[in-house]
Amino acid sequence: MTSVEHAECASVVGEPLGESRAGKREAASSPAWHTIDSAQTRQALSAAETGLTSAEAEARLKSHGPNRLPEQPAPTLWEISLRQFRSPLIYILGIAAVVSIAIGDLKDAGIIAAVLVLNALIGGYQEWRAERSSRALQKFLKIRASVVRDGEVREIDAEQVVPGDLVWVESGNRVPADLRLVSTHGLEVDESLLTGESTAVFKDPAWSGGASTPLADRRNMAYAGSVVGRGRGKGLVVATGAATSVGQLAQDVLSTSGGKPPLVERMERFSRAVAVAVLVAAFLVALVGIFAHGHTVTQMFMFGVALAVSAIPEGLPIAMTVALAIGTSRMARRGVIVRRLAAVEGLGSCTLIGSDKTGTLTCNELTVREVCLPNGDILEVTGQGFVPEGQLLSRGEPIEPGSHLDELARVAVLCNEADLHRNEGTWVWHGDPTDVALLSMAHKLGWSRQGTLGTHPQVNEIPFEPEHQFAASYYGVNGRYQVLVKGAPERILAMCNDQHSPVTRQKWQGMAESMARRGYRVLGLAQGEAPDSVGSSQAPSEPSGLSFLGFVGMIDPLRPGVREAVAACHDAGVSVAMITGDHPVTALAIARDLGLATEPGQVVTGPELVGKSAEDLRETVERGRVFARVTPRQKLELVDAARHAGHYVAVTGDGVNDAPALRAANIGVAMGNSGTDVAREAAELVISDDNFATVVAGVEEGRVAYDNVRKVIYLLISTGAAEVVLVALAVATGMPLPLLPVQLLWLNLVTNGIQDVALAFEPSEGGVLRRKPRPPREPIFNRLMIERTIIGAVVMGLVAFGVFGWLLSAGWSEASARNGILLLMVLFEIVHIGNCRSETKSAFWLSPLRNPILIAGSALAMLVHVAMMYLPVGRTLLEVEPVKPAVWLVLLGCALTVIVAIEIHKLVWRFQHR
Repeated sequence: MTSVEHAECASVVGEPLGESRAGKREAASSPAWHTIDSAQTRQALSAAETGLTSAEAEARLKSHGPNRLPEQPAPTLWEISLRQFRSPLIYILGIAAVVSIAIGDLKDAGIIAAVLVLNALIGGYQEWRAERSSRALQKFLKIRASVVRDGEVREIDAEQVVPGDLVWVESGNRVPADLRLVSTHGLEVDESLLTGESTAVFKDPAWSGGASTPLADRRNMAYAGSVVGRGRGKGLVVATGAATSVGQLAQDVLSTSGGKPPLVERMERFSRAVAVAVLVAAFLVALVGIFAHGHTVTQMFMFGVALAVSAIPEGLPIAMTVALAIGTSRMARRGVIVRRLAAVEGLGSCTLIGSDKTGTLTCNELTVREVCLPNGDILEVTGQGFVPEGQLLSRGEPIEPGSHLDELARVAVLCNEADLHRNEGTWVWHGDPTDVALLSMAHKLGWSRQGTLGTHPQVNEIPFEPEHQFAASYYGVNGRYQVLVKGAPERILAMCNDQHSPVTRQKWQGMAESMARRGYRVLGLAQGEAPDSVGSSQAPSEPSGLSFLGFVGMIDPLRPGVREAVAACHDAGVSVAMITGDHPVTALAIARDLGLATEPGQVVTGPELVGKSAEDLRETVERGRVFARVTPRQKLELVDAARHAGHYVAVTGDGVNDAPALRAANIGVAMGNSGTDVAREAAELVISDDNFATVVAGVEEGRVAYDNVRKVIYLLISTGAAEVVLVALAVATGMPLPLLPVQLLWLNLVTNGIQDVALAFEPSEGGVLRRKPRPPREPIFNRLMIERTIIGAVVMGLVAFGVFGWLLSAGWSEASARNGILLLMVLFEIVHIGNCRSETKSAFWLSPLRNPILIAGSALAMLVHVAMMYLPVGRTLLEVEPVKPAVWLVLLGCALTVIVAIEIHKLVWRFQHR
């Protein structure tokens, strides 16, 4: 698509969209530009009618700075790596390392330090790659501007534009800065990226409004980042860079702290619980050892360290980072770029998606969907967007172009200022969206503007003006003049000849009103003879005596697959709300198509939100699913209200007006292709194909990622808890320490660490989109995981304790008994990982071949431990040695007890929840 790209410049001095500090400062020092006339504006800016001189422009550039948006510098790999240390679990491990150093155990401290560094490098590298991918999507399009300097029109880089410059804009231009318009000719501007309005706004420099007039209604202003759809004009630059509307939004985004992804909140609660549990357990065990068995404080301190090492899942940071990195890669393959690693599972946890309409749910391309003929026939027009692929259907059957449809198509292509043609196999367009939509419809009937102009030379025109509500083009055909007209239905019908009865006219008017109620933008088309005087240079009078040809109904259509995506969200228990700046009628029409709303009473408008208390807003968010005519500030308030109502909120959007809400949400999802740089900067996730349906894929992959995180946590915590049971029983009964701290670290970081990383590669179990999202306040350890952890830990801990006592009673030395217990715990881990592959399904239902990496990981963990049993370094570091085959068989039989216990619990759970 070669029509204007979505890249921003800058935009307003005195008209803040939000309440940013910069906006308040500017508002205090500058007038509200839309409330004063052009002469006052020129005087306030100290600008001449002939524009600035080069010297004045250079001085103002030094004073105001380049016309660029404020943005955050790209974080370096080092900064991103340091960010990986901001976790309560990392803090706990750091404390454990310090304690190890304090007691002289440098081996343990070194192992923990290596874990922390490795975790930072893996997570940092993954986020750095994601950041690079996101920034690669940004448009580096250099925008040019036509300005008057030294009395001459010059084209300069938009960054060199300064306040007071006189700027010329015309169809197809992107407005380079905020302008107070001084003259226009049929100027219409697309401001959808700022306001969410999908329809171009007609501009009138003579219009004046009050200070409270919303930005979308300021007809004497043109804001940076908006696109000229048709016509031309010139205006005085009143704001550049950070002082503009877009600039103020960008500053709001940079200064706003975003909501935390769900996993971050859950892990913070989980880490605090682990820290408290470790401290309490170590303290209680120390008391028992000192007062019940007479151990010294030093001995019990070593026991406490061993207990802490057992309870703290040292391998969890790396395993979680790997699990999220795998989720990142899977999401990238499905079109979702993750900018923050912790946000991977965010979409899977969200309970409410607040989506912008224009450009997100819809194509942001007006499309003719209906043609209503004078005889009452309604024709369906197929196809999506501006690309003219489709046909006209009557009662579901394709129709052949006829004389009446040919006349309607001829008006559509000739009373038109846009361009639509194929270039090297690709359709390209330029001009007002309404005109492009008409050209697309005409193409489906076999008509093109280029081909028709050759036989229909234009001799005059009446450009569209809001006061006129119509446009007319005059052409010479076979020595006669004809007028072709399009416009508001009531204006077109008033121009038609009087031979039609009032009943017929009333019928036509009713047809137009019916189309409007269904959310269509309705245009009437007509033609007639024109007097010879239209061939002169004089402006023609208003046409009359026309022949009515019919109405066309336009709408910004849904993106392909969006309806199914919204239905899939509902099936997954995720609510979807439309939040748009567009008209309520249009929003309701789209909502009906999506299944979000059916009645006007279900649409909440921006004016209705004004003055509502925080409690009222929360109630409104709970009942409303369509919010229309809302400002960027109100979008932000709705997101905050939803979060306070207990939702995990994901917000999707592509425009500058979406950025504050994207930043405030738990998960911000920006459109990567058509989205603005400001929106992408504010978001954690970027959809590369701009398809809302991809969000559903993100929900699915997010849930799979969270499932795998839970599986990894369950594996680590249950085996760690088993070690706690083993150590605690030894202390309580006065037995020697069954495992040394370095052996516990070996279990937690190496043998278990290899397997938990492999477990993170588990594919989806299926059906993840058929279950409801987890309650926002539900901890990672819900009742099922708590029960399962207790059973696994008790079984493994009791069996290991029993084996340890049996080995000691059989005459084994403490070192040999520890060697046997260490091998038993490794075997427990390998067997137990089968239990961890699913919370509800039997380990025997899941084929090992579903995750070959897990098979390789388990084999590698076993081989590494066996190698340490035979190598001198293992004997020195871990105090291990080879054991006889008979001992292997006994220990393997003991290890199988855990799978029996968990299978019984799964069976009981399935029976209770069938």
